[in-house]
Amino acid sequence: MNYTRLTAMLLVSGLLTGTVAGCGSSTQTTDSGSGTTAQTAQDDTFEILQTKDDGTIMGDYYVGSNEDTINWGRLPNRDTEPVLTVESGSTVTFDTVSHEGLLEDQGRDALEYFTSQGVSENEILTDAINITDSNIAHDFLEDGPHIVTGPVEVEGAEPGDVLKIEVLDLQPRVPYGVISNRHYKGALPDEFPENSPRYDDASAEEPEKYGDVSKFAPIKKVDDVWCSYYEVDGEEVTYELDPFLGIMGVATDTEEMLSSVPPTEQGGNLDINELGEGSTLYLPIEVEGAMFFTGDPHFAQGDGEVALTALEGSLRGTVRLTALKNGSEEIVGDSENFTQPFGETEDYWIPIGLDEDLDEAMKESCRESIDFLNEQLGVDRDMAYAYLSAATDYEVSQVVDKTKGIHALIKKTDFINLLDINLTAGDTEQGVTVIDRTFYTSLEDTVKALGGSVKWNGDTATVILGSVEATMTKNSNIYYSNGAKVVQDSALVEQDGTVLIPVQALNEVLNAAVNWSTVGKSLNGVVTAK
Repeated sequence: MNYTRLTAMLLVSGLLTGTVAGCGSSTQTTDSGSGTTAQTAQDDTFEILQTKDDGTIMGDYYVGSNEDTINWGRLPNRDTEPVLTVESGSTVTFDTVSHEGLLEDQGRDALEYFTSQGVSENEILTDAINITDSNIAHDFLEDGPHIVTGPVEVEGAEPGDVLKIEVLDLQPRVPYGVISNRHYKGALPDEFPENSPRYDDASAEEPEKYGDVSKFAPIKKVDDVWCSYYEVDGEEVTYELDPFLGIMGVATDTEEMLSSVPPTEQGGNLDINELGEGSTLYLPIEVEGAMFFTGDPHFAQGDGEVALTALEGSLRGTVRLTALKNGSEEIVGDSENFTQPFGETEDYWIPIGLDEDLDEAMKESCRESIDFLNEQLGVDRDMAYAYLSAATDYEVSQVVDKTKGIHALIKKTDFINLLDINLTAGDTEQGVTVIDRTFYTSLEDTVKALGGSVKWNGDTATVILGSVEATMTKNSNIYYSNGAKVVQDSALVEQDGTVLIPVQALNEVLNAAVNWSTVGKSLNGVVTAK
């Protein structure tokens, strides 16, 4: 993910003044608003991503967030009309809007809320302003909080099939987010917020009567890493951004407009922070066309999401949507009876368990893990159970969304000897070499297949790929991408006369999308230039 630099003075909850920094095809559109760029003291810019005319649209199609394309707090169902219809395998860019700063306990006035935090008017999303100014019905107590964009119909998708969602790109639309804790919610619902109670007559007109706590959170660059920050005793506390879409789902076969809060077997508010750039999510389809929707964009989230929200911030997200027919070998696990969400990244297979009881969610994730190892990789079930106990971490996705989530992180590299590993860049098959449990591929062959170039000066290479100019040196794990230092776990190496780059660095250094899919015992990576 590439960012351009912003320096601007913002006020954090009336307590902190600081420096803020942030990121800087054929397309069908559904859109509203107009673009703007926020100027900085150094004449650098952070481009506020207002519309498709701002920044870059990676997808074949584009969907904005406006009155015609969103549901507020409710999910699409089998009767919801699609906002767009695409062919299977298409890429779609969504301009999502965070609900934080828009809700009734924040005044349901995006312009008023964000300007009160020191944000200039031209740095506030027009989408957000239009949504809070609209007549869209939203019940703060009964509806979910989320702005849900979609649904998008995928041609050929039928009940019993599986939708494969590959997350290709995530870009912050603004250089700030919000973290909220609300009465009766979160991991400590009877203890926090530690302030006034909620009054029965609380409303958007008197938001202070809700007694909820929202912390405005700007972002900036710290040692070339994008972070959010706050101040304690005159010193900064910082944490890294790791964006993902909290909501990715397909419509449930019901006429009810379900709340956006609890996740289901069809996805929705999964809040799994591993499902960022480079991840793949598989969801069982219940209705014709799948009807994919997304929202609840996050800049960062800790496992558990204990306060209720994470660092919520609006994202531009691009995904590839592919319908896999029932029984297809491209479906992970049980290809004929796929009933649970399942994720994967370069590093992990991610079986997911969901239940209102956290213990039951744990059991479900564990069962799914055993089934996957047995059915996909042929591991004896007793051995799979033993392996999981010895080598797999189970993480709490979240405990605040009514239905709780547990997910496993099964390390792919533990099973290298069972797997056939393949990588495609452009239309060209690339070799994959495994060194110290890390996937490597040819630097020059891969970059050239994506339309880029590599020039050498001694042991240092200058790589140009799209808008990225990167430099890297043999045997060093320090890379430079458009002048920013990027430290990787693994170095550029030379083996048998070929210079190899860690596959992970293709995304983090060269800004290429890399997604992995498991087909039988084949692990297949696809590299896409952004």
